[in-house]
Amino acid sequence: MEQNKFEVPKELRAMAEASFDQARKAFESFLNSAQQAATSLEGRNEAVRAGAKDVSVKAITFAEKNIAASLDYAEHLLRAKDITEVMKLHSDYVQAQMRTLAEQASEIGQAVTRAALDVAKPK
Repeated sequence: MEQNKFEVPKELRAMAEASFDQARKAFESFLNSAQQAATSLEGRNEAVRAGAKDVSVKAITFAEKNIAASLDYAEHLLRAKDITEVMKLHSDYVQAQMRTLAEQASEIGQAVTRAALDVAKPK
C-alpha cells in the first residue's frame, strides 16, 4: 500500500523560489558592493590594504554563513511534514535572512568607513 507523499503545490513552490531568488540577488548585490569597495581601496597604502583585507574577510565569512543557512533551510524543507510546516519554515528563513543581510551590510559599511578614515588620517 503506497502512502500519500507530501507534494508542494506549484504556486507555493513558485512563491518560495521567487523569495529565495530575491534573497540571493540581494546577497549577490551586497557581495558585489563589498568587493568593489575593497578593490577600489586596495593598493594605496598599508592602511588601505588592511581595511580592504578586513572587508574581504568579512564578505567571505558572511558568504559562508549565508550558504550554511541556505543549506539548513533546504534540509528542513526536505523534512517538512505538511504545507503548514513548509510555510512556517519559509517565512522564518526569509525573515532571518533579511535581518542577517541588513546586519551584514551594516558591518561591511562600518568596515569600509573605518578603512576610509584610516586612509585619511595624517601621517
